[in-house]
Amino acid sequence: MARIKGAVNAHKKRRKVLKLAKGYFGAKSRQYRAASEQVARSLRYAYEGRKLRKRDFRRLWITRINAAARLNDMSYSVLMNGLKKHNITINRKMLADIAVNDPEAFTRIVESAK
Repeated sequence: MARIKGAVNAHKKRRKVLKLAKGYFGAKSRQYRAASEQVARSLRYAYEGRKLRKRDFRRLWITRINAAARLNDMSYSVLMNGLKKHNITINRKMLADIAVNDPEAFTRIVESAK
């Protein structure tokens, strides 16, 4: 049986890593070993960042809703409890958007939650 040499696949693998490392500083964009370590780390950060972004946005929405609710003499927790009791299902993203862009409508929502 003929011997298979691994050069083509090895070059493909290295080329792929160096392409991902484009724009990195110094050896991290030129040397395969440094680049592969940095690319692996970067991909881990990107994965983690996609999860963290969801948490960050939820925190932002809650902060905005709380600020708008307090302008209407109500706390965030009391508002959300009132909405749940009156079967008003609106998610935090939309509620925060209404609070920022349409304060009158938000006031009506707060009144219906009382």
